[in-house]
Amino acid sequence: MTPEQLIALDQQYVWHPYASMDNPPPAYPVIGAQGVRLTLADGQELIDGMASWWCAVHGYNHPYLNQAMKLQIDDMSHVMFGGITHQPAVSLAKRLVDLTPPGLDKVFFADSGSVAVEVAIKMALQYWHSKAQANKNRMLTIRNGYHGDTFGAMAVCDPINGMHSLFASVLPQHYFVNAPPMGFDRALQDGDLTELEDKMRDHQNEIAALILEPIVQGAGGMRFYSPQWLKGAADLCKQYNILLIADEIATGFGRSGALFACDHAQVQPDIMCLGKAITGGTMSFAATLTTEEIATSISRGEASCFMHGPTFMANPLACAVANASLDLLEHSDWKGQVRGLNEGLNRLLQPAKLLVYVEDVRVLGAIGVIQVTQAVDLGIIQKMFVAEGIWVRPFGKLVYVMPPYVMSPEDLTLLCNGMLRVLARYFGEAHGQDCATE
Repeated sequence: MTPEQLIALDQQYVWHPYASMDNPPPAYPVIGAQGVRLTLADGQELIDGMASWWCAVHGYNHPYLNQAMKLQIDDMSHVMFGGITHQPAVSLAKRLVDLTPPGLDKVFFADSGSVAVEVAIKMALQYWHSKAQANKNRMLTIRNGYHGDTFGAMAVCDPINGMHSLFASVLPQHYFVNAPPMGFDRALQDGDLTELEDKMRDHQNEIAALILEPIVQGAGGMRFYSPQWLKGAADLCKQYNILLIADEIATGFGRSGALFACDHAQVQPDIMCLGKAITGGTMSFAATLTTEEIATSISRGEASCFMHGPTFMANPLACAVANASLDLLEHSDWKGQVRGLNEGLNRLLQPAKLLVYVEDVRVLGAIGVIQVTQAVDLGIIQKMFVAEGIWVRPFGKLVYVMPPYVMSPEDLTLLCNGMLRVLARYFGEAHGQDCATE
């Protein structure tokens, strides 16, 4: 099939994420991926700044990950997890318990990040039901959050600034407070936690859990906030007898500069969601971890078990490659890699702060964000990025990158310089004037 035929059939039959089927935008046919580069059907190579939505931390087509899958598929690619177990799942569960904050001793495997959040919410609700406090059935969360696209997850995403306002009338209603003040290094100030504490105090008999993305709010705004605020929120949860759910799907496995974002604040959540990078970007997979107390209480409750069971739970193939991904992290200098990306992003994106069409530039770990003054037209700017030889997928006013950890300084320079050139052309053409600097 020629690239043109592939695109035509894709537009006729395939519905892409957050895309219209009425005059659908063309998708770029990829025929290969190696290291940090995607190869298009026409032979063009793109430096991937997105790590395939933040998950391909080791780069593409890694021989160690490939070998792990090849070996596992010869034994079994899948087997049901009801009444059956296998070594890849057991080994992975123990390793996740050893790596995550203390107290998270039980592991429930799931299919995707959204499902991991659904599992976490159900765990919290079933826990309080088992403790004869079924009235504690509401979630508390912070605005600008994003937790997934399934119904339970949508209900704890920002109802105004998020992507799910169309479903507001049919979603469960939960409690929201304003997002933490911006700034990873910002010192905690009087009043920063007042609204959160007021909501907890007033509704402590209804709130089952506080769910949040620790330190980094991802698709809801690419915002970074301080470990001090997170530590204060965790302390309030204990004070008001509310569980803490840490959604580490985007931040887990090193993206923020710590293995888990909770580690920045030495916070020990009651429930933690993991996904994205868990398999090194090879397969959809996720996990929800919780404490002995929560697991035992649920198991001694009315149902005598946790009421959830995905068909592909603990898929052996995914577990095997997740173990291999952890091997790579444990035997590589991932901290040094992320530190190098952090230094490069800070240096290379710094010039954008002087541009009149830029509101903010922020970097944390292996995350670089340029926030512009108006939402970009994805259909237009995506073509410009591809013409520049880079793959960047902005949304709204946020033009950001989360590169694979293995990206070289040379490729990072090409990526960031390409971003700045595209933004200069995009806003220059959009305004028909020189908008270089203030």
